[in-house]
Amino acid sequence: MSTFRPGVLPSLVVLALFPLLIGLGCWQLARAEEKRELLAAHEAQRLAAPISLSDLERHADPAYVRVRLHGYFDAAHSVLLDNRIRAGQAGVEVLQPFYDQASGLWLLLNRGWLPWPDRRIPITFTTPDTPLGLTASVYVPLGEAFQLQQVAATSAWPRLITEVKPDALWQQLGRGGLSYEVRLEPGPASFQSDWPVVAMSPDKHLGYAVQWFALAAALLGLFIYLGLSNARETRHEPSHRPA
Repeated sequence: MSTFRPGVLPSLVVLALFPLLIGLGCWQLARAEEKRELLAAHEAQRLAAPISLSDLERHADPAYVRVRLHGYFDAAHSVLLDNRIRAGQAGVEVLQPFYDQASGLWLLLNRGWLPWPDRRIPITFTTPDTPLGLTASVYVPLGEAFQLQQVAATSAWPRLITEVKPDALWQQLGRGGLSYEVRLEPGPASFQSDWPVVAMSPDKHLGYAVQWFALAAALLGLFIYLGLSNARETRHEPSHRPA
């Protein structure tokens, strides 16, 4: 061990940071694989034929399952999902209760994104007032969304929200409804409805993993260099022992 003397403090730093950096890199690899599986599942569902809401109950995982609907909108109880940014432009997503006549269920249908550049001016939009046949897909979020702000409760409609909670709306309105947000596919009743499947691509996760592993390799290389350098300096120190 006389050829390797890194010192106590550097050794403790490496023992603390090296496993952390490796763990972060492995976590990013796992996230990349999770996103690949999610994208593959979404593509498979996108190519599948839409089913009825009654058949949806037999799906163990309803995420991204396409459903066919026939019914009408409730224009009086719209909600606006705030803080939605598209191409650097601020806006909202418009969600409205929709009654599916075949199943007798209400569902919260996301019609898509609208720009809202000036918040001093109330946003306006139109709602079809006749029964429609529509196709949509069930959206199940991966986790709790990061909230930029809390919007104060109000009795006015449409209501501004920061998180979609269909069950809370059905309880408030006294209706039986689907517990998931349903996103409308492009068509006559939709606004801009090109939602990204994932916020971060698998390739970006792989890039972050490479960065963490590179930092771990740099830390280890610096530790080895320091240990060898200190050992050389120790060997070259003059001896002060008496003759």
